[in-house]
Amino acid sequence: MPDQDHRDDPSLRETAALFRNRGGTEGETETERRRRRARFLRELAEARALRDRVQPRRAKAARLRHAMRMRTFRW
Repeated sequence: MPDQDHRDDPSLRETAALFRNRGGTEGETETERRRRRARFLRELAEARALRDRVQPRRAKAARLRHAMRMRTFRW
């Protein structure tokens, strides 16, 4: 089943273990935090790209809204 593919992914298990064992931010090093953040941002970008491919009309509308915001933004 595709819903259960994430159970076999070692990176997700590692992330879950970090959250369980962390108990706070005191045991986390800066490099671990940056690595987790980089992974999150990569996955977020991948999800956005997938959404743009699946819903091109919504993606186009979002691009146009962003362009309008940038045109009306005062530096």
